[in-house]
Amino acid sequence: MLQNVIDQRRHSLGIIEVGRVLPHRERRMVGPFVFFDHMGPAQFAAGLAKEADVRPHPHIGLATISWLFDGRMMHRDSVGSVQEILPGEVNWMTAGSGITHSERFEYQRAHGGPLHGIQTWLALPDGMEEIDPSFAHIDAAQVPLIEEAGMRGRLIAGSALGLSSPVPVHSPLFYFHLELQPGAAVPMPAGEVAAYVVHGQIEVGTERIGPGQMAVFAPGAKARASAPTLLMLIGGEPVGERYIDWNFVSSSKQRIEQAKADWRAGRMKLPDADDQEFIPLP
Repeated sequence: MLQNVIDQRRHSLGIIEVGRVLPHRERRMVGPFVFFDHMGPAQFAAGLAKEADVRPHPHIGLATISWLFDGRMMHRDSVGSVQEILPGEVNWMTAGSGITHSERFEYQRAHGGPLHGIQTWLALPDGMEEIDPSFAHIDAAQVPLIEEAGMRGRLIAGSALGLSSPVPVHSPLFYFHLELQPGAAVPMPAGEVAAYVVHGQIEVGTERIGPGQMAVFAPGAKARASAPTLLMLIGGEPVGERYIDWNFVSSSKQRIEQAKADWRAGRMKLPDADDQEFIPLP
């Protein structure tokens, strides 16, 4: 019924703490999803130190989504995008051949406030790893709503359960934010499927999956919520083996080494609106 149960590993990123789920030694990917971080929840006072910001840094071979439950972030990238990220909105950044971006907490610095969300990376499929970088913003009103007995949520990206998101994805996938009432069944779209429990609990046979855990389902698995539950349902068709090194994802180790050399040598353009500092290669 279950292939894996993955516990988040808490990491401190300076002032912000995250729970990392993917990649994991027992499960590198679910469909194209190659990275999954649970940010917060955190509450900041006004005057948040600038060290909390994520300074400009590079990516290749992937697309990213930062999905917020609460709070806000400011995104700037090297294709000219300047976009505040708010709860319920989708900001889809495709790195392709190479992009740089920053994520800053300017609102919290000025006013104080919360931060709580999920950050995911999706590996691009073969033949698309080197496409031109791009950025797409989808307003909350455009994110498809799903409402069924005991279940309500949003299809953040992809297509499943008769819904299709306007996010310009590059391979068959799905990414749901779902709120389930006790007894409601967890949907099982086609492809690889995993559910991350933000709060609440689901049951798969005799196993119980709680907050901070991801269940990777075997084909034919059935799961139900045993309490009011918020979960993220991810998956889709596999894209093949991918390597991850720092912020780089690729099917080629040599391509990653080239990206590292390019960043070290300053050959990757910084965001025009945020080009005064950057994160050095570790």
